[in-house]
Amino acid sequence: MSSKTFDKRITITGGKGFLGKHLIKAFQDKGYRNLAIADLPEYNLIRPEDIQRLYDEQRPDVVVHLAAKVGGIGFNQENPGSLFYDNIMMGVPLLHEASLRKIEKFVALGTICAYPKFTPVPFKEDDLWCGYPEETNAPYGLAKKMMLVQSQAYRQQYGFNSIFLLPVNLYGPGDNFDPRSSHVIPALIKKCVDAVRQGDPEIVVWGTGAATREFFYVEDAAEAIVLATEKYDKSDPVNIGAGFEIAIRDLVTLIVELTGFKGRVVWDASKPDGQPRRMLDTTRATEEFGFRAKTDFRAGLTKTIAWYRNAHS
Repeated sequence: MSSKTFDKRITITGGKGFLGKHLIKAFQDKGYRNLAIADLPEYNLIRPEDIQRLYDEQRPDVVVHLAAKVGGIGFNQENPGSLFYDNIMMGVPLLHEASLRKIEKFVALGTICAYPKFTPVPFKEDDLWCGYPEETNAPYGLAKKMMLVQSQAYRQQYGFNSIFLLPVNLYGPGDNFDPRSSHVIPALIKKCVDAVRQGDPEIVVWGTGAATREFFYVEDAAEAIVLATEKYDKSDPVNIGAGFEIAIRDLVTLIVELTGFKGRVVWDASKPDGQPRRMLDTTRATEEFGFRAKTDFRAGLTKTIAWYRNAHS
């Protein structure tokens, strides 16, 4: 790429967050120099006036929209209204304003929660509209999915270059380990490491362990987003993930082993499992912009556990 490309002004919403920090580093490692962050408290992107101010102050050529209100199953059950409203009120005006100002490109990050509850495995992008999402995270998933509808509509009517990426569940160093809103991997790591430290005889895990998930190392996700930003300019949504699935029961066994927890695992089957299976078909990402996940799952978990121990020692 020409040096001119590296001078493009790129704004990353949610740039202070888990994925945002890794994405900024990935762009910097590639040679990009003009990176700006739009995140709380400087910008509250649910407020239209803050969105206007963001575009006035940062004058981006490219926007990568990561900012989201997000959490695990419990958090989704408790906050369906705010998850719907906050996510749709960030995404829709951000993309609309980008189109009005004729910026070069808008990169929208969706979510695996946009897929129907019973999607054939592996999930293909063509199956996105073949049913209603899993109930516990449908408001969040559908709010993010509206950016795909908007992205395609704006490309059709205004010729606006926006793309839509569908990442699977992320994990890695710097993840959210707050038990009220964390996803399954950080929640399990925290439970096991804390139990080892405190000498607890058991940990309690939600559900039956039968559901399967795919997990995507955050540095791989950042690389996929950079590649898509550079190389992909079509309206079709693109899955980004690692292309494997593991049962939650097997995940627990692996984290128990890697953390050295020796106690009992108690399954609370009164709590929901969430979507029965999750695994992406990642062929389109490979074909369109040459992305393949690199990080071995066991190695990624080991790094994440080490980060948590170090950060909470």
